Amino acid sequence: MMLARMLIGMMLAAPIAAAASESVKLDRMPADVNPNDPTSLQRGAQVYVNYCLGCHSANYMRYNRLTDLGLTEQQIRDNLVFTGAKVGELMKIAMEPKDSRDWFGAPPPDLTVIARSRSSGDGSGADWLYTYLRSFYRDPSRPTGWNNAVFPNVGMPHMLWRLQGQQVLKTEVVAIPRGAKGEVEKHEVQKLVLDQPGSMKPAEYDRLVADLVNFLAYMGEPARHFRTQLGIWALFILGVLFVFAYLLKKEFWKDVH
Repeated sequence: MMLARMLIGMMLAAPIAAAASESVKLDRMPADVNPNDPTSLQRGAQVYVNYCLGCHSANYMRYNRLTDLGLTEQQIRDNLVFTGAKVGELMKIAMEPKDSRDWFGAPPPDLTVIARSRSSGDGSGADWLYTYLRSFYRDPSRPTGWNNAVFPNVGMPHMLWRLQGQQVLKTEVVAIPRGAKGEVEKHEVQKLVLDQPGSMKPAEYDRLVADLVNFLAYMGEPARHFRTQLGIWALFILGVLFVFAYLLKKEFWKDVH
């Protein structure tokens, strides 16, 4: 049942992701963010439990799985568990779905496989999340006072605004040359502008978001690094066996012409 729910969630979320990012060019995750970097993943886990876990559960992830990131169970208990949950329990939230539906209009989605479900033809799920978390802007017309350039009219407020600051969406007129006679065609382009700085510089905030997205991608497939290493060893062993199989074949067929 758990696997079925995960698959259904991914199938339903993928078309939404494609539609939401259809007209937006996604920013690429920084190339130096390594999915095997424990420091980046540990920081991402810290940001997640401090800013996301209050509303967004990770119902298919256990706290003790974070030992894969180089943390001890005592470090997890002291720094990442803020409730009475045990280290071996799932990363659930206390908010009831009915209450969240009344407060937000819809229950906040579980984020265990969000990086995988947001993958589309325009880029990876990590790219979508990286762009989304950096594209909030002030919008007084929205109930929360926030909107998002990647996901218009999203119900989620900007939880990291104290770190990033407040952006506004401005419209600029850009002149594009057309033809050989010096004619120009004017287009309106919307651009996000930092109106009020936060506690972090833009480069620092981008790095923090990259670490958070790195952790979200890890949660979607915690065994990815092990699976990749296992695949390499399997290919190596098959290569060695191929040599022996080829020599055996030559031995069997050496007298057949």
